Amino acid sequence: MKIYDGVNNFHKLERAVVTSGTFDGVHLGHQKIINRLVTSAKQFGGESVLITFWPHPRLVLYPKQNDLQLLTDFDEKAAILASFGVDHLIKIHFTVEFSKLTSMEFINQVLVQKIGVKKLIIGYNHRFGRNREGSFTYLQEHSLQLGFQVEEIPKLEIEQASVSSTLIRKSLMEGDIQLANKLLGYKYFIQGKVITGQQMGRRIGYPTANIMMNNPYMLVPANGVYVIQVEVDGNTYGGMMNIGIRPTFDGKVRTIEAHLFDFDKSIYHHSIKVSFIQRLRAEKRFDSPDTLVKQIKQDEVEALAVLK
Repeated sequence: MKIYDGVNNFHKLERAVVTSGTFDGVHLGHQKIINRLVTSAKQFGGESVLITFWPHPRLVLYPKQNDLQLLTDFDEKAAILASFGVDHLIKIHFTVEFSKLTSMEFINQVLVQKIGVKKLIIGYNHRFGRNREGSFTYLQEHSLQLGFQVEEIPKLEIEQASVSSTLIRKSLMEGDIQLANKLLGYKYFIQGKVITGQQMGRRIGYPTANIMMNNPYMLVPANGVYVIQVEVDGNTYGGMMNIGIRPTFDGKVRTIEAHLFDFDKSIYHHSIKVSFIQRLRAEKRFDSPDTLVKQIKQDEVEALAVLK
């Protein structure tokens, strides 16, 4: 997959099959669109082009709202998209000026003139352009003047639950990892660097890697104890993670701490990827460190059972 930083670096194609959107999380609904894009491009004798926007439009249009939590950053999104066989990924820098383009201006200036679209594939209820005026109905009404085909992917549902980034975020913030993973089609993950903590875990016999997120807007699941898989330095380890304020030690700052099983190396300042498998329990305050250790030992037994 070739990645382009803006449309000006893209060479216009003869038979481009295109889709566009933020694709945060690249969940099962997105994957349906992407699979159709790739398949259609092959049938069409052309090449698949996916346009995405970065930063996320909400960060640009509503900068004073700090509640947005993303499922993937651009690099993570790109890695997932590459696995689906997309030919070209174009990152359009989303700005206030860009947001003022009408849907027809976007079509003419970007899709037609820069990319050479011959077929546009959009998801159910997808809209684009200023004031979100561009829709499948709008495209159908202007089909004669557009000069390219348009296809809409029907709404995807799993067990009567509509697949959306919003629902996945809600599931993660409630600690429902298994539902989130089901809707994503893969294990939700976060990435960051290992930093020096207060080493409380080491004092009680459970050393942890304290993680600082790469991106402050990435979503960290609800506080609690989780079964995880950790990738570091090219190797994968099972483990368990605590997210929270460590109330037993009167903590006030939220931390992300991973304990890796059968691991005793120093990985300070190393990059780390944590995939979530299951939430074991909510975070709680214990009467003493000894009581906490007893619970952690039980958590370890349960985590190992899940990993097996």
